Amino acid sequence: MELPPSYRQFLLFANGWGSDDDCCLLRTEEIGWLRDVDPSTAESWSAPQRENSWSVPDELYLVYGTEQDSIHYRGEYVPSTLLIGYWDDGAALLNPHVKTSEGEWEAWYLAPWLPGANRYRSFWDLAMNELEIAESTPWPMIDAGRP
Repeated sequence: MELPPSYRQFLLFANGWGSDDDCCLLRTEEIGWLRDVDPSTAESWSAPQRENSWSVPDELYLVYGTEQDSIHYRGEYVPSTLLIGYWDDGAALLNPHVKTSEGEWEAWYLAPWLPGANRYRSFWDLAMNELEIAESTPWPMIDAGRP
């Protein structure tokens, strides 16, 4: 199996990133198919609910960016996604079912507080989105000089 180019480039730079307590991208020996490494998550997100109809048509599924509605994900893909990391209370996944002509795999952020998955065209797009969110998050200022 050949991993997508942007994820391979990341792995050339770092074999994993972050801490288990905050956010992390897993080391290569820790990544795996969601159905194998976290079967309960794979099962809970892949079982169709009454309000969901599998499968979502392409015109709703193949929408990215601000126009995307996270409820339009394909639950049948969940078990065979590749778990590559965690942050906040969610999981970062790569989806080999949706590939670009350049070999990129669709990337997902799946969290219990989302109605579905936030999906990106590639690992690169997912990473850049998370970086933008982190950079725009205000951090409390600490004034060490005051009691």
